[in-house]
Parts: sequence; C-alpha cells; structure tokens
Amino acid sequence: MKIIQITPGAGAGFYCENCLRDAALARELRGRNHDVLMVPLYLPSIGEEAEPDTPIFFGGINVYLQQKSALFRHTPRWLDRLLDARPLLRWAGRRAGMVRPDELGPPTLSMLRGEEGRQVKELQRLTRWLADRGRVDVVCLSNALLAGLVHRIKEALGAPVVCTLQDEDAFLDGLSEPHRGRAWALLAELCTHIDAFFPVSRYYAGVMQSRLALPADRVHVVHPGVETALYAPAEAPPDPPVVGYLGQEGRASGLDLLAEAFLEIRRRGRVPGLRLRVAGGRLGADRPFIRTLADRIADAGAAEAVEFLPIPSRHETPGLLASMSVLSVPVRTSPAYALYLLEANAAGVPVVEPRTGAIEELLEATGGGILVEPEDPTALADAIERLLLDPARARALGRAGREAVLEHFTVERMADRVLDVLTALPGNLSTRPDKPAGPHSENRSPR
Repeated sequence: MKIIQITPGAGAGFYCENCLRDAALARELRGRNHDVLMVPLYLPSIGEEAEPDTPIFFGGINVYLQQKSALFRHTPRWLDRLLDARPLLRWAGRRAGMVRPDELGPPTLSMLRGEEGRQVKELQRLTRWLADRGRVDVVCLSNALLAGLVHRIKEALGAPVVCTLQDEDAFLDGLSEPHRGRAWALLAELCTHIDAFFPVSRYYAGVMQSRLALPADRVHVVHPGVETALYAPAEAPPDPPVVGYLGQEGRASGLDLLAEAFLEIRRRGRVPGLRLRVAGGRLGADRPFIRTLADRIADAGAAEAVEFLPIPSRHETPGLLASMSVLSVPVRTSPAYALYLLEANAAGVPVVEPRTGAIEELLEATGGGILVEPEDPTALADAIERLLLDPARARALGRAGREAVLEHFTVERMADRVLDVLTALPGNLSTRPDKPAGPHSENRSPR
C-alpha cells in the first residue's frame, strides 16, 4: 500500500505525541513493506523519521507572511525557497508559541479555508508535488486542523483521506471569538469530506463526535502504541529516588504543580535524597515560566536536586524513564491521550496522574499507577510519597503497567488497527479505476 502521511514538523524541539505517533507508525508500516512517505508541514521534522529529500510545505515563515501581506502571496519561488530554509525554520520553531492567542484566529481560519485562504499558493505547490508522486492508496492527515487540504488533495490524487484526531479541541477553544465559533463550524463542514477518523482514545472519540457530529461508522479508535522492543525495566530502583517528568515544560502540563509536590515531599523529610528529573523541551513562550519556576526551586534550597535535561531522542527515552522511581505529568488540560504514561509503564515505572481526559481510560487499562484530583499539589505529593515509601507496591504497579502495554498498547497493534481500516476504505487503490499520475513529472516537481 502506498501511503502519504502529512505531519506538522517538530522543529520547535519539544516532546510531541503526534510526531512520535506518526513516526512510529510509519516505521512499522515500512517494516511490513508498505510505501510510506512522510511530508512535513510548517517546520522541519526532527530525528530519524525526517525525509531529507522531501521539501517542507506551508513553511511557517511563508504562512505567516502570506497571512499578513498580499505581497507575499505572489512572491517568486526562489524567495519562498529561501524562507523555507531548514535552519531558518528551526530558528523560528524555537520561538514558536510567542504569538498572542488573539492573533491565531485569522491564520487558523485561513488554513481551514484551503483554496479560499491566503495560503493558496502553498496548497497549490503541495498538491502539484503530491500528484507527481504517482498513484497513492490513501493520504493520512496528522490532525483535523489540516482539513483545509482535503478538497484539493482529493481532486489531485483521487485517493481517500483519513485523519487522526488528537487535542484539536484544546487549540480551537483557545481562540478568541468570533474565530473560535467560525473555526469549529468550518471544521465540521470539512470533516464531511474525510473518509475515516482515528481518535486516539475512546474519551476523545466521544468529544469529537459530539462537537463535529461525526458519523459513528467513520470513527475508529486507534490507541497510539509504544515501540516496546526498546523498553526494559531497570535492574534495581534508582538510589536516591527520582521523581520524573516527560512533556512540554509549560504551565498547561503542570510542571509547576509537580515542582510544588516535590518540594513538599522534601520538606516532610521522609524520603532522603529525593531528586526531580525534568525532560521534554519548551517553546519560546515557556521561558518566563521556567525562569520563575527555577527561582522558586532555588529559593527553596533545592536547585541541586533538580535536573532539566534536553529533549530525549527516541532511543534515549527508554533509558531516561528507567532511571525514574515514578513519573508524573500533572496536566491542567483534558488530554486526548498520554503517550508518556504508556512509555513509563513500558519501562516498568509507575505513574501518578490527574483524573482528567483520557488518562483515567489509560490507567484503567494498564493498572500501572495512581490517579489523583487535578491541580492539587498536596494530593500529588501524598500519592508520590506513598509510592516512594513503599517500593514493593511501586514495583508491582510498574510490572502490571508493563504487562498491559506489552499486550494492548504496542506499535504493532496500532498498525494492525490502522491497516484494517485503510484496506476497507471505499475508493482505495484496489477498488478505484486507473487514474493517471499528475501532469507534473518527477523532474519538474517544485522544490
């Protein structure tokens, strides 16, 4: 099967569940001899999933300038190419998140409007390039915010389009009115043209079916899976004990709540030598938050006990997690998924997580941790401390979580589920009539 996977790049360099899921699925499908081409949007991909010979489409700087000025909607390709240079986009990615929320509405609506939006030049370039790839079986969108591409992609390729659903609600609900309401209404209309949806949890399937009136027969829950062959429990618990965090280092993910819980446990003095290990990366907008948090930790005399580590690579993550006694990412949101939870369990590490979003669904399935009430650092400290003071229980929870992940949440099971849906789609290569490749040859594809 020939599959095009369109995924926003991760040039900002933070722990991105969507990126990790798409890359892991592509590797697994390629291992089964499927032809998978990952196409980055906005920013460069990072890590070994990157496609060095694939151009970046809708480069973040071009998208911004075309939104702001009509001049940039008609610039020559050589100038656009300069603005799409990977080093420049990586620099822009490090500043991602600096745009004010009230400025996000117009570009979001423009992207959803597709050929009627201000970035139509980028859409035309993408669809010409895709048509030059020859026939494909299916195009997969990483999230529904890319639905503005659907009409032109189907027109150019004659292939079905499917879409993963993950955390679009958090982004759209963060827009100011009237953009929020218009974006939801436009997305609902665009979704009528998408052939199948892959929400990442039962919880999120319910959220998006309710908000977009998605037909049940097009909704197929696919839990993202862990590449379990990379993970193994540590031979012995870390000494001194370590509380760990893996996620974007920002307020929404609750890093300050975990820091307060950590400081409270230290004040109680029942867990000598306790350390806090933080990894996952940050956006430019997170830097003031991190500075304030670092000052808070230093004022409490705990700076030497806290490590802020670089974002781990795919091969570094298992060892990082195995170095922890317990993982906690006490998010303030209602997440569609929590891949870090499953990764920790795969490494035999128990978790302490808030009872919110899909987290309850996942912990019910794995039995690999403890649920606490959201935004309560004292309850968080109590639960973490109980595990640190009862290593036998912590190990039992970690073992239970690992066994459940190995059985139910592997990348192999994720790929099986996706392929079951893709092969049954009406209009795939095995059922649709021959369609000639696009008019642009490989040698003429714009770069």
